[in-house]
Amino acid sequence: MEKCNRAAEKYGYDDLRFELGDINGFQTPFDVDMVVTLHACDTATDFALYNAITWNAKMIFSVPCCQHEVNKQIQSEEYSMLTRYGIIKERFSALTTDAIRANLLECCGYKTQLLEFIDFEHTPKNILIRAVRRPVLPSSAKKKYLAEVENMCREFHLEPTLYTLLRNDCKV
Repeated sequence: MEKCNRAAEKYGYDDLRFELGDINGFQTPFDVDMVVTLHACDTATDFALYNAITWNAKMIFSVPCCQHEVNKQIQSEEYSMLTRYGIIKERFSALTTDAIRANLLECCGYKTQLLEFIDFEHTPKNILIRAVRRPVLPSSAKKKYLAEVENMCREFHLEPTLYTLLRNDCKV
């Protein structure tokens, strides 16, 4: 962190600073242009995305790490073959988590993409969530994205943190 702060100072980025802390509940007295997370473990990604949405960040770049929350919750009678085998359950849980996150970002007014940012042979945690704030989202699109999330949660008995935070804050 010290090295990054020195680099910011060296290159004249007076308003850029790096801090260590828990993003859950972090308050900022200024507008936020961009939120970047790299391998924020488990629900730390959800708190970072929630804050970014709350702050109306213009851009979000997030590379999630482990997605244990959904892996612990996921179950389905109809699609039990996706939850029966450990490796399939783990990968399906990770993909489900990020698909839900992407849809929730769309609901909150972000044009969202899930991109492979590094080759899978180097790390299985290679998805980048890229979200850019858009001026207007039609209510029909918001309803569609939210319905998809709710259907997935109902089918697999999920209560993801980002969904809970946004629902409790009346953002979805």
